[in-house]
Amino acid sequence: MFAIIPIVLGLIFLSFNLNKYYQDKKPWTVPDNFKNMKNPVASDAESIKAGKTLYVTHCKSCHGSKGLGDGTKAAQLKTEPGDFSKADFQAQSDGAIYYKTTEGRDDMPNFKKKVPDADDRWSIVNYIRTLKK
Repeated sequence: MFAIIPIVLGLIFLSFNLNKYYQDKKPWTVPDNFKNMKNPVASDAESIKAGKTLYVTHCKSCHGSKGLGDGTKAAQLKTEPGDFSKADFQAQSDGAIYYKTTEGRDDMPNFKKKVPDADDRWSIVNYIRTLKK
């Protein structure tokens, strides 16, 4: 009877890790109208500074100070927060990043209410663009 307990615990652990793996690999579909959307906010020093301030307030706790996905809350998340410095992330259009920031999914909250000004969300996109390797 006691020999079954480690097996059951092992299966539970395996199930949790497989679930997390598949959640992390789930594609995040962005509607075409957002993929093709151009950033209306110039990526200048003022916008990047505003974006950084908003990022530190709303994004840093999960995504980390350098966007590596290593924020203080990252370990508590069910889904991987991602690494903004990676080439595949940076290859996304501004519109795709804006959509994800605006709409959210799973652990990623919707920022329409937290950052209600669209230009502020575009400034966050401009700041995130500075987090390249």
